[in-house]
Amino acid sequence: LAARFGPRVARLVAAVTNPRYDPTRDRDEQYREHVAASLDRDPWARVIKVSDFTDNGVGVIHTVGPKVESSARKYRPLVPVYRELVMRPDTPLSADVKAHILGQLELAEERFSAILDQPAHNH
Repeated sequence: LAARFGPRVARLVAAVTNPRYDPTRDRDEQYREHVAASLDRDPWARVIKVSDFTDNGVGVIHTVGPKVESSARKYRPLVPVYRELVMRPDTPLSADVKAHILGQLELAEERFSAILDQPAHNH
């Protein structure tokens, strides 16, 4: 990747690519740790990952089957992490874009809550 697209692109791809998971630990927890650590280091990786996250989070209502709940469980704990990362002064986005992203994160959080916080159904 670095040879073809340069070291910057290779670094960004590595920052937003899921690592190999330790099978003895919770995958979602490892995913969240990786996201927080890699995005802490690289402001441009934040822009890429937050764009992907808001698309997936807001679009979760278009997901069907068991993946709806598992996606919401995996992603909901990341909303405050992304919120904090987006608002950092070194995140290379304008104030109005940051405000828009915060709105998208809020919408995603509302959708995760609607999926996960509904009362149990009696069958």
